[in-house]
Amino acid sequence: MRLLLVEDDPMIGEAVLELLRGERYAVDWVRDGDMADTALRSTAYDLVLLDLGLPRRDGLDVLRALRARRDRTPVLIATARDAVAQRVQGLDAGADDYVLKPYALDELLARIRALLRRAAGRAEPVYEHQGVSIDTVTREVRVHGQPVVLSAREWAVLEALLARPGRVLSRAQLEDKLYAWKDGISSNAVEVYIHGLRKKLGNELIQNVRGVGYLVPPA
Repeated sequence: MRLLLVEDDPMIGEAVLELLRGERYAVDWVRDGDMADTALRSTAYDLVLLDLGLPRRDGLDVLRALRARRDRTPVLIATARDAVAQRVQGLDAGADDYVLKPYALDELLARIRALLRRAAGRAEPVYEHQGVSIDTVTREVRVHGQPVVLSAREWAVLEALLARPGRVLSRAQLEDKLYAWKDGISSNAVEVYIHGLRKKLGNELIQNVRGVGYLVPPA
C-alpha cells in the first residue's frame, strides 16, 4: 500500500515516516500544501495522512480540492487543532477520520488499517481466500493454517491483490503500491515478487490476465 504523508514538522515527519516504512508501507513525504496537491494530482495513493497547518496552502484547502475532483482516497487528518468546531470542519470537508497530536503511534497505525479496510469494503482484519489468510494487524500469512514468511514487497503485492478478489491490477498499478518516489524499480520487479508468491502459496492463487495484469480470482 502506498501512502502520502503531509507533514511540515521535520521531527514528526521523520518519526512517522520510519514508523510507516517499518510497517511495510511505501510512503511519500511532502512538507507543504502545494506539494501535497501536486502529489495527489499526479499519483494514486491508498491513503493520505494530512496535517492541516501547512506552509503555502492550508491542509483543508488541499482536502477540499481533492474531494472537488471526486477523488475518494481515504484521508486521515493528523493535527494539533483540537477545537471541536475545527474537527467538524475537517470531517465536513471530506476527511474520513481524525487523530489529534500528540497521538499514540499504535493508535495512528490502527486508524490507518481501519481506513484501508473500509476502502477495500472489508470490516475484518483477516482476509481469507482459497486457503490463504493474511492478518493485516500482525502481518502473518498462513496457507491452510501453516505460517509462511514473505518479504515486505511480496506482502504488499499479496495484500493488494487479496483486498479485492476478481479485480485486475496491472504491473504499473502494483508498482505504484510498492514503491515510493525515491525507490529504484527494476523492470521485472513485479514478476519476481509474483513468482516468489506462487512458490510459497501455490500457483493457483494469482493468475495472469494476458496483456493486462494479475488477479486473485473470486471465490
